[in-house]
Amino acid sequence: MLIPSQDWGEGLKFDSSMVKTNLQEIQKNIAHSKVKIIAVTKYFGLEGVIAGYDAGLRDFGESRAKDAVEKIEALPDEIRNNSTFHFIGHLQSNKAHKVVKYFDVIHSVDSLKIAGIISETACHLNKREKILLQVNNAGEEQKFGYTKEALKDDFAEILKLEGVEVIGLMNIAPLGADKDTLAELFRDVRFFRDELEAEFNVKLPELSMGMSDDYEIAVKEGATIIRIGRKLFK
Repeated sequence: MLIPSQDWGEGLKFDSSMVKTNLQEIQKNIAHSKVKIIAVTKYFGLEGVIAGYDAGLRDFGESRAKDAVEKIEALPDEIRNNSTFHFIGHLQSNKAHKVVKYFDVIHSVDSLKIAGIISETACHLNKREKILLQVNNAGEEQKFGYTKEALKDDFAEILKLEGVEVIGLMNIAPLGADKDTLAELFRDVRFFRDELEAEFNVKLPELSMGMSDDYEIAVKEGATIIRIGRKLFK
């Protein structure tokens, strides 16, 4: 069951043992895979991140730049220094500087323009930002992301950018899609990744696919990263 965002929030109290129990259940469901679990904390306050860290999580996903930066700045040094922060939301160009400064990986790059801004910002900060390119292979008009054709057109130029390292592809599946459709869409992203690797002679090791309702299907179809919020924190 989907929980409206207004029913999530900053005021919730978190118990790391509850988060750990939820994490163990997810790990059980994807046993024998080496998938990285990103704890999506965008709807939760500081206590959610702390509870996730205490439960053993080290990768955290946020999608609202301003709120995320404030949260990261307020975290204890131990958590900040030992965690990896993933930006998973649509990135506006005027937020790029803060996101590149505070986040280790950006999953949602959907244009050559934004990739160029990230690269330029990263060079100014003397870093090389890891990015994934978002593929909207379901053709949903309300979602951001490249079509496969447009991504292929831009791909060579993105690879030339000095301030970014393209490590894979990211996908957000349609809400309410049946299992067969989800499997087909995730599989299609994996095949497209393989196609890009062969055509451009590159390695794209990461496939960021699957969330709370569809992560098991995504893992079966080749996801290397899953983004989990509600199933960890509720």
